[in-house]
Order: sequence, then C-alpha cells, then structure tokens
Amino acid sequence: MSMESYSAKDIQVLKDLAAVRKRPAMYIGDTSSRGLHHLVNEVIDNSVDEALMGFCNTIELVIHRDNSITVRDNGRGIPVDMHEEYNLPAVEVVMTKLHAGGKFDNKAYKVSGGLHGVGISVVNALSEWLEVEVRRDGKSYYQRYERGKPTCELKELSVEGDGWLRGTRVTFKPDTQIFGAYTFDATILGTRLRELAFLNPGVALSLRDERDGKEKLFKYEGGIASFLDYINRDKRVLHRAILIKDEKDDVKVEIGLQYNDGYAENIFSFVNNVKTVEGGKHVSGFKAALTRVLNEYGKAQNILKKVTLDGEDVREGLAAVISVKLREPQFEGQTKTKLGNSEVKGIVESIVREHLCDFLNENPRDAESIIKKALEAAHAREAARHAREIVRRKDFLSDSLPGKLADCSEKDVTKREIYIVEGDSAGGSAKQARDKNFQAILPIRGKILNVEKARLDKILKSNEIRALVTALGAGIGDDFELDKARYSRIIIMSDADVDGAHIRTLLLTFFYRYMQELVRTSRVYIALPPLYMVKKGKETRYAFSDEEYARILAELKVKEGDSGVKIQRYKGLGEMNPEQLWETTMNPRTRCIKRVTLEDAAEADWIFTVLMGEEVEPRKRFIQTHAKEVMNLDI
Repeated sequence: MSMESYSAKDIQVLKDLAAVRKRPAMYIGDTSSRGLHHLVNEVIDNSVDEALMGFCNTIELVIHRDNSITVRDNGRGIPVDMHEEYNLPAVEVVMTKLHAGGKFDNKAYKVSGGLHGVGISVVNALSEWLEVEVRRDGKSYYQRYERGKPTCELKELSVEGDGWLRGTRVTFKPDTQIFGAYTFDATILGTRLRELAFLNPGVALSLRDERDGKEKLFKYEGGIASFLDYINRDKRVLHRAILIKDEKDDVKVEIGLQYNDGYAENIFSFVNNVKTVEGGKHVSGFKAALTRVLNEYGKAQNILKKVTLDGEDVREGLAAVISVKLREPQFEGQTKTKLGNSEVKGIVESIVREHLCDFLNENPRDAESIIKKALEAAHAREAARHAREIVRRKDFLSDSLPGKLADCSEKDVTKREIYIVEGDSAGGSAKQARDKNFQAILPIRGKILNVEKARLDKILKSNEIRALVTALGAGIGDDFELDKARYSRIIIMSDADVDGAHIRTLLLTFFYRYMQELVRTSRVYIALPPLYMVKKGKETRYAFSDEEYARILAELKVKEGDSGVKIQRYKGLGEMNPEQLWETTMNPRTRCIKRVTLEDAAEADWIFTVLMGEEVEPRKRFIQTHAKEVMNLDI
C-alpha cells in the first residue's frame, strides 16, 4: 500500500462521540491508575499499527513534568484532507468522533490493535487538553482540543528543522476532573514499550521521563526469541527455545516456548500486539496442543506408561510467548483483555501440534527432558491432591486454628480485611487493637516455607501455609477461585527490620506464585508501621522514615535528648501498645498501607526467581546492584 492511498476516504464513522466523560469506565475499564495508563496505550497502539503495516520504525514516548504525555511516531501521519460526510479535516473526525478510523474495512490497516476506533477520541474526551501535530508531504498540521472539543481549526505550520519529516505527534494531559490527582508510572509504561519492542523486531521504542531525566531505548532484533531470553534470564533452561511461526486462514501465529527447572508457569499472550492478560482462544489452543502432543510423544516413546499428563503437569516450568495477528479480532470489552474468536483456537492448536511434533522428533534428548519434568510434576500433583483434600475439609479450620485466627463479624466480603501478622506477640497486640467488626488477625509463626524452591505437595504440608490457605478460603494454585475469597484486603504486617522484610518477601512470593489473582486484582497490601514516635507535651507525631523523622524534629523545634521530649525508635510491632498500633497501622482513617500491584509480570517473576531461587550468583549481583537503594537498613 502506498502512502498516498491512506486518506480521508479511508476514515469511516460509525457513531458520534457521546457519554464518554459521563461513563469513562465503559471505555477504559476504570478511572484508577489502570485506566489512566490505558489512555497512553491507546495512543501508542495507533503508532504500533503503523509499524505493523511497515510504515513506522520509531516511536517516542515522553512523560512531561506536568504529567502530560507525548507520543510521536514516524508513520504516515493521520490524514488531514477533508472528510466528505462531515466536511471536516479527517484528523478532526478521528479525534472527535467515536468509532471513527481507518481500521474497519481492512484497506488502510490489515491488522491493528486499535480495532474499535474509539481509542484516540476517548483519550481526547478524557483529557483536559490534547494537541495533535501531523507531518505529511513536507507540511505540518496542528490542532488543539479541550475536553474533546477543538479550540481552533486545523492549522498549517512551518516545518521545523528537527529532522522529523512525517508521522503523528499527540500530546495530552488527562483531566483531573475524571482521574483526580494522578501521576504516571514510568515502570508501567516502560513495561508496555519493552513488550512491544519484543513483538516488533527492529522497531525502536523510547521512553524519556522529564521528571527525573531518565531515558530508555527498547529495541530487539531477536523478537520472541529475545522475549524468552528475558523471561528465563538467571534460570536454568532445559533446552534451546522452540520457535513457531506460521500462518493459516489469514491468521499469523508466532510462538516461543522454553522450559526451565523451576515450578512456575509464565505465559504471555498478545493479539495484534495488544496484551491479553486474560488469555482467550489463542491461549486455549496452545494449551490444548501442548498437552496432547506431549502425551502422545511420551506414550509413543514409552516414557509415559500408566500416567496421563494434564495441563498443569505440562506447564510446570514453562515460559511461553503467544502472539497472533488477525484482521478482525473480537475482544471482550474495549480494554481488550481476552480474545473471543472461536476459529483461532483450532488454528493455533493445529499449528502448534505440527511444529511441536517436528521439534520433539528431531530433538529426542530435549524431548525426553521435557517429558520427564512433566512426569515429575504429575507425581507431585497426585501427592498435592491428597493435601488439597485436607485443606478443603469443612472441619479443617476449627480443628487446626484454635485461638490462631481471630475472625471478624462482618458478613459483607467487600468490607472484610485480614492482617497477616508476624509472631504471637504482635498478633496479640493486633487482636487487642483491631476493630472486630471488619478486621481479622492471623498470626504466623516464623518464616513460612520458601515456595520458590518447592512443589505444591510439599508446600501444603506446611502448617502455616495450610492455615493461611484455609483462612483465605479461595483455594490454591489451579484450584484458586477469587470469588470464594473471604476478605477483600489481605494486609501483611511485619516488623520494619531484615527478618520482617524476609517474611514479607516470602508471603509475596507465595501470593504471586499460587494466588496471583489476589495480586492482579489489587487485594494484597503491605502495612507500613512507623519507625519513630516523637512526643512533645500533648502532641504525638509518628515518622515512617528517617527523612520524615528529621522533618518532625525540625517542625517541633526539638532535638534528641531534649528534656520534655519523648522519642521512641520502634524495633518491632511488639513494642507498640494496642492503642499505638491501631492509630498508626490499623485505623483506616490514619494508617499507612501500600497496595501491591502487578503491572510487569515478567519483571516480577525474575525478581522472585533471583531473590528466592536456588542460584546464588544472580542474587549476589542483584544485591550489589541495588545496595545503594536500600532505606532504613536495620543492622
């Protein structure tokens, strides 16, 4: 397709922009951090669609000091000629009309992530202001909008000598009337750019954060193979990567998979470069083919005799990237988290089956390693099944937790929360401090089992973990059911010292590996108890960091050792009386708790592998690299 063939006649309008500001969650999922960052993704997706068509190889993202965002590409540029139906420049139609774009008839775009044509107009509607600049045919065009409405006609500007010859630049500032006080997270945006760089080899995606001056460039020539290397870094892999690339019925399928000696499953799936965090038909097809092929091969080679592997067995230690591209993907919802095209399942299953069979037959040593690992997982699964039955028993809670779990009386799960507390001493204080109506307390004794180094059958032999699983009530691993969770907030409360940090990491590893939906849905929190109490006369202040402590001393005009001033340095939760614990760490009105979110699954997986895995050298490198970032080191 030539550049000249992409013009106003390619822009179709299905519906006028309406009600976006009134019901923004219908279009971006929510108005929290996730929805805020989704705005940026919508703009980036348009640039990536140009890269998919071969017209763009550079995409730049800038976070400005005022928390506005700029996305610039060197694609064809949004058309600026007049749209016949609306008698408006095409770029204005795209920016102000819902369901307007060049992605409905498969002429201007054969495949695209920004399928619905609502993305950029919704970003415009939910922004305090938005500016668009288009460079085409040696000319520059500019228009500004405020809350979705143009403030001027499309202007032709002189082209600056900045080397940017063609493409689109969009700068926007999300509206605080919609999102409240907000700030963009460079890590979240960087994660998205990195994934796109893996999926589009040779395309350079850069991130510049003017708030701290940091810049990153993401560019990978190896594509999905590079993605697998990234996922499995610092892990022991069992074989060379299996790479599958094929096309059937206009559906392009690209898959990479590789096993490591760990126990976690990591599958990353994409449709037209859009991350499908809830999977869909492409993932179902992959899983079905993987299970079937490994069983067939194992039985044919007499490795599997009386055992039939299930999906959980064959995915233990698996890292996989699944990327499909098709003309008319059907997503569940505008935020595109799950693919619904039923025909894709059969296509992916057929392609994976053919290519995986070839790999196993051509690489018998690698095949044997994979089958034997799955066989070990199957034996462990059977042992875990018996352990699960114990955990599921109705009388388990009353038999095993006498006096340990102090439950709350509230029946509404959305109002219930549980504190997981380190030690009996702190647990006793927490039980006295809590509001019994909605706060439950579960003390744990010592450090729980490191689940990074154990299979589920061994994990469920741990009394502390079994107590935790039973108290939460939602199951574990593949049996986990979020809607059965007995609490809407799970709050980890441990001492602010090295042992406390280790306990937090062990618990977070457990939640990430075996109850990941709790993390994905933002139900896990970390309590932040104060480090200092400063009391002068009747005024009592708490400091949660050394910096805050210094500021409080300055504000009260006191020094350490002054008469009439009481300063207490808390070494542990047990040093606080119930009133102090309630006021600083448990009272919803005054407490300080930190929500645990999961935006970068690949990075989280790597960190847990490094910190809690078998390999010492990666952990040593990590500590040496991040030593200067440590705060509140307690020696």
